[in-house]
Amino acid sequence: MTAKVDEKPSAKSILREVIEAQPDDASYEEIMRELAFERMVERGLADARAGRSVDHEEALRRIRAWRN
Repeated sequence: MTAKVDEKPSAKSILREVIEAQPDDASYEEIMRELAFERMVERGLADARAGRSVDHEEALRRIRAWRN
């Protein structure tokens, strides 16, 4: 089975890749943190690609507004 160029990797293949990258003595918690981090990065990239992001100045403006 070959993947198409525009086809995204399966969740299973991503999980396998992240897990295999961990050292043999990695704890369950360390592996879970790495999996969560991978997911957060992917979500952030998807948001950026879809235009669901703001620039640095806008982010600072919003944070300042929360503090007031």
